[in-house]
Amino acid sequence: MTNRILSLLLIIVTFLITISCSNSENTAVKKNKSTVFDQKVDSIMQLMTLQEKIGQTVMFSGSGAVTGPTVNTNFRKFIKEASVGAMLNVYSAKGTRELQKLAVEETRLGIPLLFGYDVIHGFKTIFPINLGLAASWDMANVEKGSRIAAEEASAAGIHWTFAPMVDVGRDPRWGRISEGAGEDVYLGSKMAKAYVKGFQGEDLSKTNTILACAKHFVGYGAAQAGRDYHTVNMGEGELRNVYLPPFKAAIDEGVETFMTAFNELNGVPATGSKFLYRDILRDEWNFSGFVVTDYTAINELVMHGFAKDNKDATRIAINAGIDMDMMSDANRLYLAELVKEGKVDIALIDDACRRILLSKYKLGLFDDPYKYADEQREKEVVSKPAFLEAARHSAAISSVLLKNNDKSLPLSSDKKIGLIGPLAKDKENIIGNWAAAGDRGGEAISIFEGIQEYTKDANILYVKGCEIEGDDESGFQAAINVARTSDIVVMVMGEDYDMSGEAASRTNINLPGKQTKLIESIRKAVPNKKIVLVLMNGRPLDLSAEDLLADAILETWFPGTMGGNGVADVLFGKYNPSGKLTVTFPRNIGQIPIYYNMKNTGRPIPKNNPKEDYKSNYLDVENSPLYVFGHGLSYTTFKYSNVELSSETISFSDTLIASVTITNTGDYDGHEVLQLYIHDRFASATRPVKELKGFEKVFLKKGESKTVSFEIKVEDLKFYNSEMIFGIEAGVFDIGIEGTSDFEFKKTFTLTE
Repeated sequence: MTNRILSLLLIIVTFLITISCSNSENTAVKKNKSTVFDQKVDSIMQLMTLQEKIGQTVMFSGSGAVTGPTVNTNFRKFIKEASVGAMLNVYSAKGTRELQKLAVEETRLGIPLLFGYDVIHGFKTIFPINLGLAASWDMANVEKGSRIAAEEASAAGIHWTFAPMVDVGRDPRWGRISEGAGEDVYLGSKMAKAYVKGFQGEDLSKTNTILACAKHFVGYGAAQAGRDYHTVNMGEGELRNVYLPPFKAAIDEGVETFMTAFNELNGVPATGSKFLYRDILRDEWNFSGFVVTDYTAINELVMHGFAKDNKDATRIAINAGIDMDMMSDANRLYLAELVKEGKVDIALIDDACRRILLSKYKLGLFDDPYKYADEQREKEVVSKPAFLEAARHSAAISSVLLKNNDKSLPLSSDKKIGLIGPLAKDKENIIGNWAAAGDRGGEAISIFEGIQEYTKDANILYVKGCEIEGDDESGFQAAINVARTSDIVVMVMGEDYDMSGEAASRTNINLPGKQTKLIESIRKAVPNKKIVLVLMNGRPLDLSAEDLLADAILETWFPGTMGGNGVADVLFGKYNPSGKLTVTFPRNIGQIPIYYNMKNTGRPIPKNNPKEDYKSNYLDVENSPLYVFGHGLSYTTFKYSNVELSSETISFSDTLIASVTITNTGDYDGHEVLQLYIHDRFASATRPVKELKGFEKVFLKKGESKTVSFEIKVEDLKFYNSEMIFGIEAGVFDIGIEGTSDFEFKKTFTLTE
């Protein structure tokens, strides 16, 4: 039978099924789209050979980016052989159309390819890094940023993003902490939902939506010593109470795909774990989408010592529940042979193929394989002015004011500013790691350019002073001279963009190079002049020295394409800073791991005697961090009062209403992030000293007051106990509503059966 006849047969079968489903909708119970898609998938699978089914489970990389070792680059040949179902690192309407034509017009059945790409915090218009986006505590903004990313990426031929990364991250040494939402499970779950909704929209068949991918399943953020790809060991209670919930939240929002983690979990590499993918993901959570490995993760089962060779690794992965192989070339080489040997049930391949085809149908690729490959739309959509303005706003609301002594900020446009530092004129690092198709060094707006918008050039005295790394101090004297002749010193410092992200772990989380020494030199030369430190970095840093040297510190993360404008909006007070930390900043690296919701001990430190002997403390530094979770200052001040509970006692069927009055008591209009925390005083499994259970960002004009209410449902109080039973236990709970996690509880309620 010729290719042309088979293709025609496929079209006819699909058409007949569509007509049949349409008629049944008019005459009987209306069938949902998934039923229609399932029938279409079944029709095409009846025409497929085993090798063609295996081909759908294979992904290769183009040359758009390098994110791991190259295993096989002969992808064009394999596409023509129907041995590839998806490609990554290929984008642009023209480039994706070229490869799509090979799959659709030069194979027997013409099944379209999926094109995936790492669209992490923007595609062409780059938003702040994800850790920065989380610091905005603005879920609508996160969703909007993802929607814009999907608009741009889909216009450039992309069907699928490998985002969001919803790993809980509690170790600042780990480079990929930059890619997540921080250390909290509740906030991380809210972020997961916002990302998925933004990427996937309301209807995947629309041309401006893309598949989202929840990654990395699971525990990747808990790698030993903060070293990327390293081992993870944790109890099932911690796994279920901390690391799994953001992934479940992504499923609840309808995420279409999952990605495996590189790490092993309790002795089993994630990519080979039936417990994770069959027991939890499929059986317990009923996830119906497909699972893709991370880059070469199947081959890496051999290096883990979990498989004897690549063929054995292929057997382990497909049996564990992995549907698509990214770059290992394992499924293509070994699956058919494993079926022939009886080591892999063909039903597993059918299941994997079916799930992948179903996603392609949902995207509408069988109706129009080239619907995303529209060069005219690409020109019209990418970097639209409205998108750039949204990125500017996002940079402003993601910035966190860590310190502001003596009202050093906001700046005045009529003052002479000494602008110093290796990142002041930077247009390369400012967009951060995982910047997709962002123009590194080109379109991005530097901090210098952002400040220029507010002040005359004559009022900016610029000198670089030093590099990000290295021992060169030859620029120190010029920097000191600028500091002496300016009214205020603004120093823009931080990391190189590739010091965070994948494969970018650090054992030293101080400012690199001679940057801190430059601040010290300027402080010594001009002891009475105000120094404002503007930071760009992808992780929490040890800022103990800088906290003593600078009058004000503004954490901007890597703020993206419009970062210079957005940061300048904050520096000059056009936008009153509202960001709050979603990850703890330690006093030094010896405190790690440190996060706000740790457990108590049998010997907690007395508040009235923090240095008491034989308590859980350090000899050389206090237990508290430098900057706590939830910390973030404003140019105005807020007062919290009248915390009220709807009842002091609730039953398992009740809902508690907690309210607080918030008043803007300062001189500026501004936003405040109200944070609700609880503490379960005693339980069959010990609970953290504080747990975030609600937050709301409100805007208040100066002098204005508002009453804000939160609902606490019994569902919010459930946890996995020592027997891995998810439920609630009667007891006494502390509750508080503040603008930071650093407070003492004053209210309690009792939960009764």
